[in-house]
Amino acid sequence: MSNETIIYLVVGVCGVAVLAAWIGLLVVPAWQSYSRVWERIAASFLTLYVLATLLVLGALGGAAVAYYWDRIAA
Repeated sequence: MSNETIIYLVVGVCGVAVLAAWIGLLVVPAWQSYSRVWERIAASFLTLYVLATLLVLGALGGAAVAYYWDRIAA
């Protein structure tokens, strides 16, 4: 297996894990909190903002680690 294939495999598995965590930890509780369908849809849509925030924070954290790697590893 090539390095590129391994990278694609890791990205795919992580993507599925993030999707499953988002559904299980954010969408399902938001859906169950309301009784009307439009409220459930609105609450589920608003969880996308939480997901986007978590993704941005993760990307910033990863960028910070990459930027300061020479200081961290020393």
